[in-house]
Amino acid sequence: MANLEEEIRAHGGPLNLLRSGRSGVFPFPIRAEFTNWRDEQESWRRTAALMDLSHHMTDLTVSGPDTYRLLSKLGANTFAGFGPMKAKQFLACTPEGYLVGDCILFCLAENVVRLVGRPPALNWVQFHAETGGYDVSLRRDERTAQNPHGREFFRLQLQGPAAGRIFERVNGGPMPEIPFFTMGKFTVGAHEVTALNHRMSGFPGLEMFGPCEHLDEVRDTLLEAGADAGIRQVGGRAYASVATESGWIANTVPAIYSGESTKAYREWLHERTFEVNLSLGGSFVSDAVEDYYVTPWDLGYGHIVKFDHEFVGRAALEELENRPRRKKAWLAWHRDDVARVFASQYEQGDKRFKHLEMPAAFYAASQFDRVEHGGRLIGLSTLCSYSANVRGFISICLIDEAELVYGREVQLVWGEPGGGSGSPAVERHSQTTIRATLARRPFPIDKH
Repeated sequence: MANLEEEIRAHGGPLNLLRSGRSGVFPFPIRAEFTNWRDEQESWRRTAALMDLSHHMTDLTVSGPDTYRLLSKLGANTFAGFGPMKAKQFLACTPEGYLVGDCILFCLAENVVRLVGRPPALNWVQFHAETGGYDVSLRRDERTAQNPHGREFFRLQLQGPAAGRIFERVNGGPMPEIPFFTMGKFTVGAHEVTALNHRMSGFPGLEMFGPCEHLDEVRDTLLEAGADAGIRQVGGRAYASVATESGWIANTVPAIYSGESTKAYREWLHERTFEVNLSLGGSFVSDAVEDYYVTPWDLGYGHIVKFDHEFVGRAALEELENRPRRKKAWLAWHRDDVARVFASQYEQGDKRFKHLEMPAAFYAASQFDRVEHGGRLIGLSTLCSYSANVRGFISICLIDEAELVYGREVQLVWGEPGGGSGSPAVERHSQTTIRATLARRPFPIDKH
């Protein structure tokens, strides 16, 4: 079985491999819509949204005496105070200080931690656990698409202004106090669940999990309790757009495709792993894969990085901390230019512009589009979606800090250069620009 290093050589370099478009968009294998994606989007801001996260993420359980030592060695964030019933957003970086990936750590018991998220951070931890002499045991619970045995845990999220009273109904009384990024237990009807408070959509709520065989009963109990509060199940189409509103940049390129420091890791990753099959797209095209790597500060994670322990990448991050960087913001796309892109679908040949899917318009697992001002590249746009809450298209962007002026009009370059790419997900089209305005958030957090 080939490994990532061999696949890179066979394709003539990492960018040729990434642009071949193997994986397409990261899938959310649930029903596309339960009602309609517009109302489902609005539910996490106006009433209550029930999201099923049971299928698309991978879980890696690490247990044993060296569990904390392993995670602390690989994590750029502090582990002071970490222990049972605590959670943490885990940042894993290369020795050069660039992000491998992030995930959520759930500490279920002393020296028992479950890592949940996309595979890159989990694979990085598993590699170091297996090759670094750590006294730990590992157990993987693969996402549903790669798991013929079925998942161990269900994972549901209930978010929105009405979530609190729904939780009280199913719990049969007041809820326990669960501080931010801490876990607590309560009941949903007949079943006890463990819940994390992390506000993925930006609105109040909890992510809860339990044995997978309880999924149907827990979900049905929540839906019945929330019927008069306007609860809606969120399908795959709406769920794909939630990160654009909340500001979580999920589609980074792991910084492991070049350099001697990660060569052994590339040789460890086999041909079926996420990193080998990752697809890259967008109007930003560079000849250097390093131009797609990001630091924690680029993603708004600078406050998470703590130099209170020794970890992989610490020296590089200490140096990068004082360098010019990009900063996360949002783009509000101008409606007239968006309408022009849709109108072009009536044109013949490649006079049409790149299709805008709704609600999530990104078409690669990692997509980066050029953001320009006065013809100069000032940043990159990613995770573009239509939001029924905003009533328009928005995207998260990484803008050179010196160029970030909120309210400034910029130009987003939409579509691939040269009329398309080798990816089967990309039709023949013409590139165009879309005017957009830099914003602090996609919309103000208000009460309804």
